[in-house]
Amino acid sequence: MKNLLQFSPKGIYCPAGDFFIDPWQPVPRAVITHAHSDHAYAGHASYLAHYQSAEVLKLRLGNQINLQTAEYQKPVYINGVEVTLYPAGHVPGSAQIRVSYKGEIWVVSGDYKTEPDGLSTPFEPVPCHTFISESTFGMPVFEWAPQHLLMEQILNWWAQNAAGGKASVLFAYSLGKAQRLLSGLVPQIGPVLLHGAVANTTEALERNGYRFPKWERVETRNATAGYGQTLIIAPPSAQGTPWMKRFSPFESAVCSGWMAIRGFKRRSNSGHGFVVSDHADWKGLLMAIKATNAEQVLVTHGYTAPFSRYLNEIGIQSAEVKTLYGLGNGPEENNIAKETGRIESSETDDN
Repeated sequence: MKNLLQFSPKGIYCPAGDFFIDPWQPVPRAVITHAHSDHAYAGHASYLAHYQSAEVLKLRLGNQINLQTAEYQKPVYINGVEVTLYPAGHVPGSAQIRVSYKGEIWVVSGDYKTEPDGLSTPFEPVPCHTFISESTFGMPVFEWAPQHLLMEQILNWWAQNAAGGKASVLFAYSLGKAQRLLSGLVPQIGPVLLHGAVANTTEALERNGYRFPKWERVETRNATAGYGQTLIIAPPSAQGTPWMKRFSPFESAVCSGWMAIRGFKRRSNSGHGFVVSDHADWKGLLMAIKATNAEQVLVTHGYTAPFSRYLNEIGIQSAEVKTLYGLGNGPEENNIAKETGRIESSETDDN
């Protein structure tokens, strides 16, 4: 079946199984790649997702959702169609969706990252006939540093701030990147405090079995103790708000893949920035795609046109597909995306 999956107004649809993958409008049955808000919408009659996404999905969509969970590499059959989840390496519980029926195999990658981050289950290439790939950072300028070097850079920045009697504030999205930083930095220099939104998500992941270094909520800390050596992890939405005043004096930094673009730091209104992304970089995208041995690659959200064109130039049959998946941007990142003509939808909480 060359049309095993179709792009419909509601999302990616499987006619043979009568289900959707990451639909953006309410549907009877939704298979979810991960719990970020541009992939997991409210209003579906039933959900299927990896079990490590369960608590965050309930936190975001409500405990009342009709949720079925599955493990990696354990097939689930929907109306005779085999559906299997494979690790995407993007955030905790993220999955690629392998759909197999009558000898035809498609894989919907969702969002993915090929560099292990020490938290998410590492990405696994899945052989298929058709691979649906993101291209959020599908340009050669995007090349990520290894995890250990990245954490060393941030630790040095934290130590320098602490030596000067300043708190350190990292802006990172509340699901995935915030916990990645929490796990990789650990409280070596001082206490680690989490903004309420980050704390709620971290607690949900802990209910799902994840274990993190010691942390505490900003709101429960005795402010009279001061914040001089603390590290605070907060969502980008906290930037520039009155909530930040309690930490003065402090230094702040944005953690984003878009920091690889010249001028982003200046426009982000932050004193510093680190190139941190939960998406694959240019080399990671190419590695993942080639490893699938797919006969065709359909490219969604991001640098779809140039990335698809490049794949065709190197002999990989490819086409771009417009979807309502976001670029994975916060408010400031969307400003950059709009200026460069790369935005396709409203802001989300993932980059």
